[in-house]
This record gives sequence, structure tokens and C-alpha cells, in this order.
Amino acid sequence: MASFSFDIVSDFDRQELVNALDQCNREIQARYDLKDTKTTVELGADNIVVNTDSEFTLDAIHTVLQTKAAKRNLSLKIFEFGKIESASGNRVRQEIKLKRGISAELGKQISKLIRDEFKKVQASIQGDAVRVSAKSKDDLQTVIQRLKQEEYPVALQFTNYR
Repeated sequence: MASFSFDIVSDFDRQELVNALDQCNREIQARYDLKDTKTTVELGADNIVVNTDSEFTLDAIHTVLQTKAAKRNLSLKIFEFGKIESASGNRVRQEIKLKRGISAELGKQISKLIRDEFKKVQASIQGDAVRVSAKSKDDLQTVIQRLKQEEYPVALQFTNYR
């Protein structure tokens, strides 16, 4: 009998993030309260750096960024806001780390939940993903539904369903 499986990963579409940041920059240039703040929002390899003139405008930029990301189906859990630092010329700077991948500790937690609640399903940790396999597709569907009910610190996606 065939065995079916899927992977649990935590990732995001980088192009959608680029598009969301582009829309964010356009709105910053267009909004009256943000237009003259000389704000920059720059995307790095695994972070976003925001440089603006005050904490008040930084809060407004957070709102714009999160709104644009949500409209592009990006989970807000990918953003890990760092501490606000003083920059040159009475400006503030903040680094926003982009979370990607499932940590070993979270992978163990997910596989333990699957082992405890579903006897016919196997879970194995493979790097920063968790592979779940079973002989029945119905069992895999119930595992997905159960994991969607849990609240995890990262956004989970279910890929390679076969």
C-alpha cells in the first residue's frame, strides 16, 4: 500500500515581500504625515532596516508595512521587530528580522504533538522542516487541521503533499 506525506515548513514568498515593501515606500512618499520625514525602508538578505525621524513615524510605518504584507498574504509572524536605536541627526533606526524555518525545538514540539494524538502517523524532523507521513490521506488531512488550531510563533505552511 502506498504511503502519503507532506512537509511542514515556515517560509515566505520573497517576491511578495519585495512587492509589499515597494507599496509601503510608495505610500510613505504619498502620505502627508510621512512625506517629509526622509524615511527609508530597505530590504536586506534576512532583515528590513527602517530609518526615520521619530518613534511616532516609526509606528505609522509599522502599520503601513503590516497592512501591505497582510494584503499580499504574508503572515505577520515573519516579522521580528528589533529594538529601536538612535541614529545620526536625531533619527531612529530599527532592524526587523525576517523569520524563516522551523527551529529544532519547535520541530520536536510539533512531532511530539503528532505522535501523541495520531497513532497511525509518523513525523520526522528534516533540517528546518518536519516531514509527516501516513498510509491514509485522511489521516494527513486531520493532522493539518489539528496543527492549524495550534498557535505557533512562526507561520506554518504545508507543502509537498503527495
